[in-house]
Amino acid sequence: MATKALSFALSFNDLTNCFSSNPPRAAVAKVSVFTVRCSSGSGERPWKNSDARLVLEDGSIWRAKSFGASGTQVGEVVFNTSLTGYQEILTDPSYAGQFVLMTNPHIGNTGVNFDDEESMRCFLAGLVIRSLSISTSNWRCAKSLGDYLAERNIMGIYDVDTRAITRRLRQDGSLIGVLSTDDSKTDEQLLQMSKSWDIVGVDLISGVSCKSPHEWVDKTKQQWEFSSGKVPGETFHVVAYDFGIKHNILKRLASYGCKITVVPSTWPASETLKMKPDGVLFSNGPGDPSAVPYAVETVKNIIGKVPVFGICMGHQLLGQALGGKTFKMKFGHHGGNHPVRNLQTGHVEISAQNHNYAVDPATLPEGVKVTHINLNDGSCAGLAFPAQQLMSLQYHPEASPGPHDSDYAFKEFIELMKQRENRTKESLPQFSTLHSG
Repeated sequence: MATKALSFALSFNDLTNCFSSNPPRAAVAKVSVFTVRCSSGSGERPWKNSDARLVLEDGSIWRAKSFGASGTQVGEVVFNTSLTGYQEILTDPSYAGQFVLMTNPHIGNTGVNFDDEESMRCFLAGLVIRSLSISTSNWRCAKSLGDYLAERNIMGIYDVDTRAITRRLRQDGSLIGVLSTDDSKTDEQLLQMSKSWDIVGVDLISGVSCKSPHEWVDKTKQQWEFSSGKVPGETFHVVAYDFGIKHNILKRLASYGCKITVVPSTWPASETLKMKPDGVLFSNGPGDPSAVPYAVETVKNIIGKVPVFGICMGHQLLGQALGGKTFKMKFGHHGGNHPVRNLQTGHVEISAQNHNYAVDPATLPEGVKVTHINLNDGSCAGLAFPAQQLMSLQYHPEASPGPHDSDYAFKEFIELMKQRENRTKESLPQFSTLHSG
């Protein structure tokens, strides 16, 4: 790097003239010489230049700076209004095929750790944020967000106007976009990529589900346990269908005393019933419920035989299995601050939600009740069918990330299984009857 030396010679008169229009008459000329060294050359700038583009299918182009992985990726852009919990969002399998835009402007300040992950890896297509924290401050922090994404080959961009993009998504609905750091691709090429890709009708569940059955034993750690209710004394066996299940759903079930067997999304209903479970959970998952008719068929063959609980994708599959229809929402619900009214109690819960599809309650058969509604738009947020011992929620009662208002749903599922057990006992012949006469 080049260095230049600049010498300055100033007389005493020069100095005094700087401060006064009438310098002393008898000023003695003295010369002071000093050297200032400054650097010049082609050193790196202390800031990063824009090196990435987000091109949306509506033709808009958003210049940004990249972090995490490099390359070109296509996905559906959705916005998430959560203020915290970006690591749970990154590892939620329900975001497969999507770019998640965080409306909270400052992301990355707590870094990442290995306790808050909701699955074994990141499934989202990319992360879009306004401001990337250049430092981390949290006692559990293990590494920075940028390093974490780079290791998992997930693209991220920052220094982009997320408010403007959010307004566009609210106005026009979810849009397909392309993220790229590849200068060799023109804007027109990226635009054509966005227009030629679609998420509707695509089976995304098979790519996030486990491949073979396994037992789950981990409970919510004691320091994070927030339920004040007592755990039932009985142990109920629950078969959990993995359509993209989050770890904390399983932890909450285990904390409520359940023995859990996790099975793949394609696991036959007949094999599940052979296990003689006390209940079946149909989990959350990504994409279009109409794109997985095999899952709907499985749900149909289990309903009415054992108590069932559906969460998010599981809720939508139950709606279809009962004969109802689902539809794609304009921009969906994504965030940890959605108000929901429980129509059975009148209470309002603040809920964590992540879905782009909803059940149309007008298409459901007689006997199925809407138990919860989203107060932002009135959409169906919960169902119950007492005759079939069925319950479902269109949001995340495990609160990861989000508030704990809806944790009671796991207890209600326990009660469903307990009622079935009591009915079974009542239907069995009594010992005294068997030995009378």
